[in-house]
Amino acid sequence: MDNLLSIITFIPLLAAAILMLFLRGEDEAAQRNAKWLAMIATSATFFVSLILLFGFDPSDTGFQFVEEREWILGLTYKMGVDGISVLFVMLTTFTMPLVIAASWNVTHRVKDYMIAFLVLETLMIGVFCALDLFLFYVFFEAGLIPMFLIIGIWGGKERIYASFKFFLYTFLGSVLMLVAMVAMFVDAGTSDIAALLNHNFGSETFSILGIQIIGGAQTLMWIAFFASFAVKMPMWPVHTWLPDAHVQAPTAGSVVLAAILLKMGGYGFLRFSLPMFPVASDLLAPLVFWMSAIAIVYTSLVALAQEDMKKLIAYSSVAHMGYVTMGIFAANQQGIDGAIFQMLSHGFISGALFLCVGVIYDRMHTREIDAYGGLVNKMPAYALIFMLFTMANVGLPGTSGFVGEFLTLMGIFQVNTWVALFACTGVILSAAYALWLYRRVVMGELIKESLKSITDMTQREKMIFAPLVVMTILLGVYPALILDIIGPSVGALVDQYNTSVAMFAAEANTMTASSN
Repeated sequence: MDNLLSIITFIPLLAAAILMLFLRGEDEAAQRNAKWLAMIATSATFFVSLILLFGFDPSDTGFQFVEEREWILGLTYKMGVDGISVLFVMLTTFTMPLVIAASWNVTHRVKDYMIAFLVLETLMIGVFCALDLFLFYVFFEAGLIPMFLIIGIWGGKERIYASFKFFLYTFLGSVLMLVAMVAMFVDAGTSDIAALLNHNFGSETFSILGIQIIGGAQTLMWIAFFASFAVKMPMWPVHTWLPDAHVQAPTAGSVVLAAILLKMGGYGFLRFSLPMFPVASDLLAPLVFWMSAIAIVYTSLVALAQEDMKKLIAYSSVAHMGYVTMGIFAANQQGIDGAIFQMLSHGFISGALFLCVGVIYDRMHTREIDAYGGLVNKMPAYALIFMLFTMANVGLPGTSGFVGEFLTLMGIFQVNTWVALFACTGVILSAAYALWLYRRVVMGELIKESLKSITDMTQREKMIFAPLVVMTILLGVYPALILDIIGPSVGALVDQYNTSVAMFAAEANTMTASSN
């Protein structure tokens, strides 16, 4: 148990090394072996992570399963999880075996393909477990490389453009974060995240080039981290890389991107922005609220205009992440609970929707909505599963999509009723674009000749969707499975945040009174 997190993190990397060193050739047997090794490794990672989940104590708001040892250049390798991060580890390990199973028909450079996904899994788990600033940064940034290769090698016709756009957007935003991390290390004398959570970064107002920086160093550091996490989410208006990346990525790449990689931005806000820079978070929360509200409405309207199924679902993801950022910076129990729940729920739902697109793309090799229609007549099982996840995406009560949206809207309503009212229109718009997509693809008469020979889902495809169906419905009817785990840690975060903001307000009032 002392090294459980390292075992979970590096099982996929070990499998990738075995593939790289010992598997030779691209014949059918070698391809099959690569797929099975990747499946065994990702499944083993999931089963080992269940030990982590069952051994986790939700009532303990500190970090658990902590590992710490000397690393390089005086830095520390430190890993640990709390109630906020443990479920993101579980989401990652749960999703990856499904991703490998969905890639079973890949025939081009199969070994390299599986290595890329295995390395990516290690780096994603590392992000959620790292308890050292620079270790976090290494995992966070290194994850760009395998995803860049997945889009650039196995993507569509415009894959080179999409992969470079993805890389440049996400990398450039993170440069400022690295600068802020160095400043934090200099100020606090440590890169230990657990210690930094208790460090009081300066919030005294000062001026740069005649500009008053309210919130002081906290504001500057907050902006630097925001530049990275906002792109990763992605938030409006830095979201334009996501639709291109989704459209060009292979199905499995889109699933990982939507289900896990986007969540790193939200996790970053929860791990760094709120607890370490509470004063700046409070000062700049209205900016985040309105950016999020605009994202919900604007990208929902853009989704209505799409003719490519993947692009429509990609814009839907941006809209749903708008609820997440609103909930996080509402900085109350309901808002943050809802934001975390929404991220986990969105991982299941959006991943399933991209898999739904992949099922018919494998048969017809087009994602154009106009190329389909009446699929219910030939693919009843597909129509049923697609309908479930469409309704979950809309936020139908009884599905996990409802709980997250409802809690985030409750949280934001307590803070800013106008933003909450504006954001509520997104619920109506999401129903419009999701049901419009479903009606055009699935309902009606089957009149297109090219579709008359299409076959329903195979047993393998049904087995891939089964865990996602179970989780979407289970969390919809019994959300306490998540809320009981995250609740104490979120409560501790909110208390710490409110205390820091209240102290800043009291100091500001004292200074104002003394100056008068």
